[in-house]
Formats: sequence, structure tokens, C-alpha cells
Amino acid sequence: MGLTHGVRRMLSLLLVALGAAGALVLVRGVSAWWWCAAGPLLALTVLGCWDLRQRRHSVLRNHPLHGHLRILLEALRPRLQRYFAERDHDGRPFDRQVRALVYERAKGVGTEGPLGIGRDVYADGHEFLEPSLRPVEVPDEPPVVRVGGPDCTQPYDMALLNVSALSFGALSSNAIMALNRGAALGRFAHDTGEGGLSDHHLRGGGDLVWEIGTGYFGCRTSAGDFEAREFADKAALPEVKCVSLKLSQGAEPGTGGVLPGAKVSAEIARVRDVPEGETVVSPPYHRVFSTPRELVLFIARMRLLAGGKPTGFKLCVGSRRQFLAVCKAMLAEGVTPDFIVVDGSEGGTGAAPPEFAGTLGAPLTEGLITVHNALVGTGLRDRVRIGASGRVATGSDIVKRLLQGADYTNAARAMMLALGCVQAQRCHTNACPVGVATQDPRRVRALDVADKSERVRRYQRATVRSASRLMAAMGVRDPGDLTPHRLLRRVDPTAVRSYAELHEWLAPGVLLAGPPASWAADWAAADPDSF
Repeated sequence: MGLTHGVRRMLSLLLVALGAAGALVLVRGVSAWWWCAAGPLLALTVLGCWDLRQRRHSVLRNHPLHGHLRILLEALRPRLQRYFAERDHDGRPFDRQVRALVYERAKGVGTEGPLGIGRDVYADGHEFLEPSLRPVEVPDEPPVVRVGGPDCTQPYDMALLNVSALSFGALSSNAIMALNRGAALGRFAHDTGEGGLSDHHLRGGGDLVWEIGTGYFGCRTSAGDFEAREFADKAALPEVKCVSLKLSQGAEPGTGGVLPGAKVSAEIARVRDVPEGETVVSPPYHRVFSTPRELVLFIARMRLLAGGKPTGFKLCVGSRRQFLAVCKAMLAEGVTPDFIVVDGSEGGTGAAPPEFAGTLGAPLTEGLITVHNALVGTGLRDRVRIGASGRVATGSDIVKRLLQGADYTNAARAMMLALGCVQAQRCHTNACPVGVATQDPRRVRALDVADKSERVRRYQRATVRSASRLMAAMGVRDPGDLTPHRLLRRVDPTAVRSYAELHEWLAPGVLLAGPPASWAADWAAADPDSF
């Protein structure tokens, strides 16, 4: 039988009284050494009295002193879970096994393991790739993807795995420099995120995808509008290889990005042209367009201002009808982006409303297949490259996304792990323990740029190499030859289906000739002049 509320409160008060009585007895003693015990008891007495009088925490008023134990355990729970209770395949967003794999590849140590897989291959949802009885040789050099449609005059060769959008502000200066230097060493791209183009992005010499969000940081007027001249000047920098317009983000679609005020230092305020020390919330929508047609025309304008460099946009897919409206606008205006990055709802963020993550937007699999099918069905797929971002960390992740319609992938959190992130999930507090997601100078100095840039390079190289080995085992030399039937999923204990069977895949131009019944309503409702 549990103690009643009255008994528990009586015991709590008795504990306080005993503490006070003990302290008084000790005070009457003659030896000064008794204060070593009396001091803590007096402190507990004062704390117990304060617990009884304060009105903010009911549990402390009813349970003085030992009510603090609950608060302490709540604070310790994530750490206890991460280091003691978590099993190899339990953690989120990345389980212990994936984190260990990233760490080992970043350090350049062997990643082979004994005894085989630890996962249940008969569990519903288990996915696996189809090997070939006639494997091919692994290529000496990793494959790249040429990004640049018919209107692009400066195409770019994109690696299979690149650094996804990570803004200076969300990440520290040393983290940004290490990522960029790693990208330069490994010859892959580094997305700046929407937080502006800072000196730290330019010092490492890495190839940049300059991302512009709804706040137009780095190319905005004092009123917060798009500043074309400033954009053109920065887009002309040789480090900038592509420019990207962020429509939405997987972790928080339909709302603007958030940078807590604790992270808005004087330098970040200068880069973003915002007040120092105040929380920065990007608008939820763009001012420069309000219809699909205006969006497509603005993409064309950005490409012109950027001197013909590859220009695209990033989104977390929501309404299929709305994306089809964008496709109709592309057809009507004869303008296509050079690339589209699909961000899944499982994607990460430094700070976002908790109800948004995983609640709004399509997961990467559904979003990626939707965008791929829409472009194929409208006959535009050969003009547009598709990037995939959202919990990509391993070689098998890359291959799966290529099978589902992507041409290349981006990773943010996995790159942070390569920098030394311990997944403490303190990104929004400015108290990152390893100096990755903080602006605290004392914490930032712990991150050594030279060492971490090498870790980023090694991780990316080993992961792409793993993807190349998987494709070779499947008998595939070119990533473009990967097809959905090579990825299989267990749907129940006795049945396995390929992605070719699980999802509908449109034939080239079918939406123009006569959409299938499953797409007909959305295609008919799609309006290039209205979202």
C-alpha cells in the first residue's frame, strides 16, 4: 500500500524539523569541526523552508527537500538513457550503431564487425537490397552527377554525398570552417543554410551551395526584402557553385527557421543584418512570389543574377497538387530549375516548434517519389536533378535514396557527428558540449578545425565508397541504372515486396498524354497561377 498524501507531507515536514533540530544541537557543540556537519544541515533546513513557501512547484510544496530528487532525475534521464539504457538500435534520430559507424569512419578506423547483423530481418518494415550473381568491379573514383539544365551556363559536378544546409549561427564558426575545409579536401559541396554567406564559409576553399531563405539573409534590404545587387555580387564569388531557394524545411515546413537570441552574437547579427541578442524568426513565406508561375520566374531571375550557375530550390513536400502546379508553371514558362532538393519530415533542425517536426510534411521516401514521379510524368525529369536530404548517414542510405528517385544526397546531422557531435540534443540552448552548435567562445574553442575537417573528409569518402561497393555488389556501374525493383521491403512475416510493387511509378510524359486515375484529380486541380 502506498503512503497517503497526508502521510507523505507529514514525513517531509518531519524531515525538515529533524534537520533544524540537528543543526541546533550541533551549533551548541564546542568544537568548530561540528560545523562541517551543521552547515549542510542548516542549508537543507533553509531549502526545506523555501520549498514550503514557494508557489511555483507544487511537488516541492508537498514534498520539500526530496522533491528535488525528481527534478535531478529528470535532468539526468537523457544522459542515463543515452549511455546506459539505450540499445544498439533504439536511439533517435540516429541509433548507437549508426553513430558508432560515423565516428569510426570519421576517425579512419576499421568498421568491420563480427557475427553478422543484429537486427531482426523478419520484422515488418525491414528493407534490403537485391544483390547480383554477377557483381562488377568497384570504380577507383566515386561517381559524380552533372547538375545544370539547358538554361545553365556553368554546370557543376555534384558528389553523391554532400553537406546539407547548416547555417552559421545554428553552428559555430569553427564547425562551419571545418565542414567547408573538409568539403574542399574531399571535393564535395557544402550548403550554407539560410543563415547567410559568412567569412567562415569562404575561408576553407570548399564548393558552396548558397541557400537563400525567406529572411533573405546576406542579400536583404533594411525592410527584409530581396536585394538583387547584393545577391549578384555574392553569387559571383568563385566559391559559390550553385544557388538554392529554400521554400520549406523538413523539420519545420510552413514556418520560418528559428535562431535563439542566445546565439545571435554581434558577428551573426552583422552577417544576417538583424539585431544582436534577439531571437531571429524567418517569415513563413517568401515576399518575392505568391504563385507557382512567379516562383518559376524568380528561379529564372536568380539564375540570371548568378551568371548562369545552377539554380534550384529546396522543399519538404506537402500537397501533391501544389507541386504539380509548379510543374505546370515550368511547362507554361519553359523554365525549369537545375535541381530540386527534397527534404524529408524526418530531417533535423537546431530549433523548431516541437509539434512541427514529424507532424507536418511528407517523410523523405514519399516526398522523393512524389517529386520524381511528377517530373517524369510531365516530361521534365531529364532537365532537373533531384537531391535527397533527411537522415542520410550510411552508404546503404545513399543507395536507397538513389533507387527511390534521387540523383544525389545531402547530410547534415551525420556531418555534425563526424565533427564530434554526441547527439546531446542541446543545439537550441547554446550549450553544445563539443562546440558544434553553440556561439559560446569557451565551447567553440574545443573544436579544432584542422582535425575535424579531416574527419569530415574521411567520413564522406568512406561512406561514398561504401555506396559504390554496394552498387557494385548489385551489378550496377552507373547510379542512373538503379531501379526501384532492386530495393525490397518485408510487409509481413511471410511476404516481401519491391519498391516497384509498393509504389506507383509514372511513365515519361504520361500526365500530359492522359494521367492515370490515381493522379487525375490532383492534375486537374493544379493551377500554375495559384497554390
